Amino acid sequence: MTGKGQGFGFGLGKMKELAEAFKKAQQVQEGAKRLQEELEQMEIQGEAGGGLVKVIVSGNQEPKRVEISPDALAQGSELLSDLVTVAMKDAYNKSTATMRERMEELTSGLELPGF
Repeated sequence: MTGKGQGFGFGLGKMKELAEAFKKAQQVQEGAKRLQEELEQMEIQGEAGGGLVKVIVSGNQEPKRVEISPDALAQGSELLSDLVTVAMKDAYNKSTATMRERMEELTSGLELPGF
């Protein structure tokens, strides 16, 4: 242990880099909070059967509503069940892709020096 006031073996340059990294991380955290609020408000639509069934979810996959055309009802319960499932998967995939894209935008340019 040296008594030269370098605390934890960090030079002043490293402390400056670390402070910048913390500042960037704080900005990302604030951005993530805003993004979470945006995702909750978003409406992402998945569909099946050329629009016979539509499933609407939020940007973080929370189900909002299902729209079923009268023509879909005429298809019978088994086909209708398949259409709802396909529309749900479509909405889920679009929602997760949107979330991933937005997170990448948020964290792009975030470099943590020396880690």
